[in-house]
Amino acid sequence: MKLVKHNGGLVRIKEALKYIRPAEENAARYILENPDEVVGLSIKELAVKSQSSQAAIIRLCKNIGVEGFKELKVRIAGDLQAMQSSDQAYKEISPNDDIKTLINSISYNNIYAIRQTLQLLDFKEVERAVEAIEAAGRIDFYGAAASQIIAQDAQQKFLRINKACTAYTDSHLQLTSSVTLTEKDVAVGISYSGETTHVLEAIKISKENNATTIGITRYGANPLASMVDICLTTSATESDIRSAATASRIAQLNIIDILFSSVASKNYHSSIDYLNKTRDATQNTFR
Repeated sequence: MKLVKHNGGLVRIKEALKYIRPAEENAARYILENPDEVVGLSIKELAVKSQSSQAAIIRLCKNIGVEGFKELKVRIAGDLQAMQSSDQAYKEISPNDDIKTLINSISYNNIYAIRQTLQLLDFKEVERAVEAIEAAGRIDFYGAAASQIIAQDAQQKFLRINKACTAYTDSHLQLTSSVTLTEKDVAVGISYSGETTHVLEAIKISKENNATTIGITRYGANPLASMVDICLTTSATESDIRSAATASRIAQLNIIDILFSSVASKNYHSSIDYLNKTRDATQNTFR
């Protein structure tokens, strides 16, 4: 599977604001506020203008997963070019918005979340996740609330191509299931915050049983990202109205679709056969 490297300099910096040091934050905020100017600056000039230091800028680059300031400028230039050719602004939800405005805002936000996530995904990590799932004897998906919906969607998809998997809604059953995993199995923890207690505990138990662990979580430092063997990151700016975690849910679903389609593609003929069989079975039962 050939994968293309995307830009994602600005979105990586934006997400990094949650955990970087103050000196790095000075540089990060200056870059976000003046991206057009930054692509023409040297690292020394940026350090002076942002009241940081060259060492802080180098650390910032390392923290967001780029090799150095030159690569960061190339990524930012790519981001600027992409923004000129597409609508990449997050649409805030306001009181008493009319239905047309809401339809457009929600739709743009979902598209925006997928675009931002595409810029943050580590394609090598995706390949590792696909290989692990393809080889797995069993896959456990763990999640809570909105993330549990993602887990159930994953179960439904992978069952259709004959991958044994679970997505229990009960947190106790998730923990019980994790105890029975082995080195032949995969555990997938889904949590946008990366801090869901029982998901972390299920992943911890899975690791103790030598299962391969995969996390689907927000970009940046968080407990789930630091615990798993393979981390797939999402980006989703949420408005104050986020009880349903709308944009983050779309980003997570997109990652599940990527994993499912990749595994199915690697076993194309058998996958098509199973998909046809499961479709016929459900159509005959529920029509």
